[in-house]
Amino acid sequence: MFNIIERRSWFFLASGILIALSIAALIISTVRFGLPLRISVEPTGGSLFVLTFNEAVNEDGIRVVFADHGLEGAIVQRRGAPEEHTWQVRTREATPDEVDAILDGLDEQVAAVNRDVLAFDTVRPAIGTGAPKAAGLAILAAAVIVPAFIWWSFRRVPHAFRYSVCAIAGTAHNLLIACGFYALMSIVAGWEADTLFFVAILIVIGFSVQDVIVVFDRIRENIPRHRGESYARIANRSILETINRSLATRLCATFVMVAIILFGGTTFKPFIATMLVGMVSETYSAIFITVPLLVVWEKAAARRAAARAAA
Repeated sequence: MFNIIERRSWFFLASGILIALSIAALIISTVRFGLPLRISVEPTGGSLFVLTFNEAVNEDGIRVVFADHGLEGAIVQRRGAPEEHTWQVRTREATPDEVDAILDGLDEQVAAVNRDVLAFDTVRPAIGTGAPKAAGLAILAAAVIVPAFIWWSFRRVPHAFRYSVCAIAGTAHNLLIACGFYALMSIVAGWEADTLFFVAILIVIGFSVQDVIVVFDRIRENIPRHRGESYARIANRSILETINRSLATRLCATFVMVAIILFGGTTFKPFIATMLVGMVSETYSAIFITVPLLVVWEKAAARRAAARAAA
């Protein structure tokens, strides 16, 4: 029987590397954009300019013009190929007078703006601020409800609280990797966290609990069936008994998500890609992280109990 639990150190190491890379991406994003994730206009409110110039310009020149007109901290990003001379600028909400003054300033100090293809949009904060707040409340609610549900469901198993804590640790693992991936794509591809991103994060939370409960439930069933076996062996047996179902289910969803990423519209690609990364992370963590972490905790507790008994 293949022993996943015995090889847990390698899996912990792989997760540690992924978490370190995710944290590094979040730090770099914070340094560049002021936040761990670049937030779009939709949740926060503000103005979005899409400017096409008649000649090549540089980012610093655009930013200086916006700052001169009271819009400090503008996020300037190139759009399309360099030869298209198109830039996207996101700022706080700008008034019509400020927009006219900025366009005139760009014409004078940077380069002429093509007014025929100019795009300008303003999103009121009241439209989008509810999304991140609702997402934050949902995450907090999940952090309370999930451990309580797992504890209640496994209350007949010794040390049921440990199952809850390990499930939350697995969820945190998946969220950190998903957010790190999005931060990396914000740096590389200019992705911005919008309402769909928060929806994807909530779906990742749901994924994170689903598979691990299946494995935990099989552990609960196998404990009375295999009383002569160690807890580590029972946990490993439970993983192997459920792994085929978990992988088959996730592979079907993966094929659909990859097809959408390859052939779907650009609007949904960040949303689907975030779900895909979270789902892959969840499948990995449920098998190779959460259950082995539970075994480590059980072994440490057994050693402490033996040491107290010997004393």
